[in-house]
Amino acid sequence: MTSPLILTGRKVVGGYAEGEALVTTQTISGWGGINERDGSIIERRHELVGQSFAGKILIFPGAKGSSGWSAFFHMTRLNDVAPAAMLFTRMTTKIALGAVVTRVPAMTAFDADIYQTIKTGDHVVVDADAGTVTVHPT
Repeated sequence: MTSPLILTGRKVVGGYAEGEALVTTQTISGWGGINERDGSIIERRHELVGQSFAGKILIFPGAKGSSGWSAFFHMTRLNDVAPAAMLFTRMTTKIALGAVVTRVPAMTAFDADIYQTIKTGDHVVVDADAGTVTVHPT
């Protein structure tokens, strides 16, 4: 069994979550990029098109598109299909607001490259209040 890896980062929204990682190196568009009813990526040219982030630890660079981004992620929370947590690398006001209204643990500014450390399918534990992400590789 592989030992867990521990990353540290900066809390954006506090809380604790754990689950399966869903990783993309592409930004995600809210308006026109996600289906807020089932939490799936619908952006046709996105590498995760057709996949759902509902209940998963979403690892991505951040938001792209209009200021409506946060509204669409807020709707995923209302529809109970939001990610369990969000880990991102590009801090903007758009992603910060989206993280706050989605009300899931969110972190940024990691001490290591999250795309080299976390792979889709890994089990990830996010303790945003402690500033840690524990990765159990699959």
